[in-house]
Amino acid sequence: MKVSWFSLYNLVLALWVGGMAIFTFIVTPVIFKAYGRNMAGEIVGHIFPGYFLYNLILAAAALVLFFLLGTERATFVNRLSLALLAAALIVNIFIVFKLHPAAIKAKHEVASFERESPDSLARKRFSRLHALSASLNLLLLADGITLLLVSPLLKK
Repeated sequence: MKVSWFSLYNLVLALWVGGMAIFTFIVTPVIFKAYGRNMAGEIVGHIFPGYFLYNLILAAAALVLFFLLGTERATFVNRLSLALLAAALIVNIFIVFKLHPAAIKAKHEVASFERESPDSLARKRFSRLHALSASLNLLLLADGITLLLVSPLLKK
């Protein structure tokens, strides 16, 4: 059976969206519900490096597969897909190599999330980085969903 580039492209997008959705809406909330703030943060902190690398690899794979599709580049859907894929790759590179390391550093400056005041400088710095990370995560999820929704139009 010959698997087409289009099928692989959609599989990568499905893994991207599904993985992000499961981690964001199921795994993380369950961990934070089951454990105290500090322990949950530690557990999720151990998952993040793999999660962010997973997202980066899938965004890069989707971009490569998009080029292998060999579709007409002049159409709106193709230009939109290319822009979304490029944006996802850039955002994921930023997260893996800049934002996540900065968040780890900021997190280590907080003695305890359960005891330290939310008004402390360390907590505020971490909160800003966390909010940016969460926002970019949702943006990447929306990006992947959009790519999945428009992918059938690439075949036309």
